[in-house]
Amino acid sequence: MSTIRIYKAKNEPVLKYLKGSKERKMVVKSYNEMFNSKIDIPLFIGSEKILTNDRKLILPPHDYKNSIGTYSQANENHVKHAIKNLLENKKSWSETPWEKRCDIFLKAADLISNKYRSKITAGTMIGQSKNIFQAEIDAACEFIDFLRFNVAYLTEIYNEQPVNGEGKSNNLEYRSLEGFVYAITPFNFTAIGGNLCASAALMGNVVLWKPSDNQIYTAKITMDIFREAGLPDGIINLITGDPKMISDIALSHPEFSGLHFTGSTSVFRDLWKKIGNNINLYRDYPRIVGETGGKDFIFCHPTADIDTTSTAIIRGAFEYQGQKCSAASRIYIPNSISDNLINKVIDETKTIKMGSPIDFNNFMTAVIHAGAFERISKYIDYAKSSNECEILHGGNYDDSVGYFVEPTIILTRNHQFKTMKEEIFGPVVTLYVYDDKNWEEMLDIVDNTSEYALTGAFISQDEESIKIALNKLRYSAGNFYVNDKPSGAVVGQQPFGGCRASGTDDKAGSKLNLLRWVSPRLVSRTHNPPTSYPYDYMD
Repeated sequence: MSTIRIYKAKNEPVLKYLKGSKERKMVVKSYNEMFNSKIDIPLFIGSEKILTNDRKLILPPHDYKNSIGTYSQANENHVKHAIKNLLENKKSWSETPWEKRCDIFLKAADLISNKYRSKITAGTMIGQSKNIFQAEIDAACEFIDFLRFNVAYLTEIYNEQPVNGEGKSNNLEYRSLEGFVYAITPFNFTAIGGNLCASAALMGNVVLWKPSDNQIYTAKITMDIFREAGLPDGIINLITGDPKMISDIALSHPEFSGLHFTGSTSVFRDLWKKIGNNINLYRDYPRIVGETGGKDFIFCHPTADIDTTSTAIIRGAFEYQGQKCSAASRIYIPNSISDNLINKVIDETKTIKMGSPIDFNNFMTAVIHAGAFERISKYIDYAKSSNECEILHGGNYDDSVGYFVEPTIILTRNHQFKTMKEEIFGPVVTLYVYDDKNWEEMLDIVDNTSEYALTGAFISQDEESIKIALNKLRYSAGNFYVNDKPSGAVVGQQPFGGCRASGTDDKAGSKLNLLRWVSPRLVSRTHNPPTSYPYDYMD
């Protein structure tokens, strides 16, 4: 096999959206046009776009009384048809030259960077209630980076070959998996929705895609982009509907070969259990890749800088309303700086504005839906009724127009308090103050408090303390940040994923993840094969 030219990817520049800028005007125009129009989103099965009679409304979380359209609900026959169609296209796609597959997804990245940038950004603002900056770094930059860096990783993988032996040529082929991949994606990142299906498809697989109902608006835009980029019909089929029904059908199919999942820990465990129960049905052992929940921490050493720590807490906890699996949720503060730091965090949080994402003065908008609003509100009410904590700021919520929850800061006297242990997935952060002299012991408590191990941050100006923290918290976080917030991983810079109850740590945004979607085959050719069985030592 000849050497493959390595493709070098670069991170997409983040646009600033300053007043009067061209990109700002384009997003505002797209937002207003899309917000004030109606769309009916079909199922995508092969060349068909199927509008079903059974549909649900698309409701912006910040203004849920304004329906912007509908999305179709699949029945069992649709799901079976989608899988059958994928398998019919499997051979031709897996035999498509890898260069062609790369060209398609690089073209998709270019379309997002230019033609579709304002549309997919505005769609993320409308459907998922992200402010303009959060939408830009997600739906535009991260999505583009996933597509481009995946191509770079593919060329690195395909270029990795075994050495040749004496009289032998050895070649490692990277085949696609034999059946289909089932991708289940979350509401909170447009980029994750696109990447979980695109990464597997890039490696030659066909993909059944079940996006979150609350990300369906931008999922439809993603499908439009893939098709315009030249992705053949029937390589990624998009299905929406009852998740249990869709998963039961997909996971009971003999040709099921892999699950690519981002979502809740409980759902992932249920899916894993179903796969295990069905293991005798499958042609091969399915690949299971999942990124799930988090209860992410910031630990402040006594030498921590006040401004650095305050910024990390506020951005880490309240960006996108805390609806990131990497959001800062539990904070450990030394007593010596606690008054200054807590006052700083409260004063800064008081300046946060909340409302519609089209108002660019708003740092926060609404949480995703009524269920999330109710769940988060219950945690806040629990804290209000407890004698183990006090609410220092926030604690109010209102769903009269949209699902708005104030940024809420809780101070607890119990490091095992409910809001220090359980994932809330909302704009609620809990602080605990410890004695400075016990900072090393507190690291053990950080490690053992939560079942999750996704992200964490350690803020310190003392190098020796950083070394100690890295050692003690070795398995506490798959992504560990020093002197920064625990969120905001950039593709190509910080491959993302955690362990324990946070997932399989297969690092989206790296070639480690892509390797999960291939089945290597070694082809060894002997140029002068032996013609008799005795070895030389027998002479």
